[in-house]
Amino acid sequence: MKLSKFFVAEALVPNLNSETRNEVIRELIEALAQSGRIKKKDIEEIVEQLIERENQGSTGIGKGIAVPHIKHPSIKSIIATVGNSQKGIDFSSLDQAPVYSILLLLSPPNNPDQHLEAMENLFSHLQRDRFRKFLRQAETTEAIVDLLEEADAGNPQSGL
Repeated sequence: MKLSKFFVAEALVPNLNSETRNEVIRELIEALAQSGRIKKKDIEEIVEQLIERENQGSTGIGKGIAVPHIKHPSIKSIIATVGNSQKGIDFSSLDQAPVYSILLLLSPPNNPDQHLEAMENLFSHLQRDRFRKFLRQAETTEAIVDLLEEADAGNPQSGL
């Protein structure tokens, strides 16, 4: 499953305004709602579930990355967005370092295989130093979209 198939370009936030983990989660969910990919009536419940998930165990995987994710019944197909923070956000990451790129993923509860496939693809790219570096440096929606498309193309020369 290609990254560009489930990341919602209209919901990408290259310069987050939020300064805390919970605010970032809300800002990204609101961006998905503004793009029309989730219903406004579901915002609160989805935000609460994501925060509850974070309270159980941080999705800050280290190296400046967090991947908050849940399955929710209002989600009909996998959707995701990216938010970048210049200041860094405390996500209680495994390495205790601030998070600069947040990749938020929402999945329908009735398709666990597709959820796992999306997560595997995402993590395979996040393991690459160049991908993380270029993602963090992306200052526009277009730069993030280009990075996702290049990663999907699997350009060996780019290291993505």
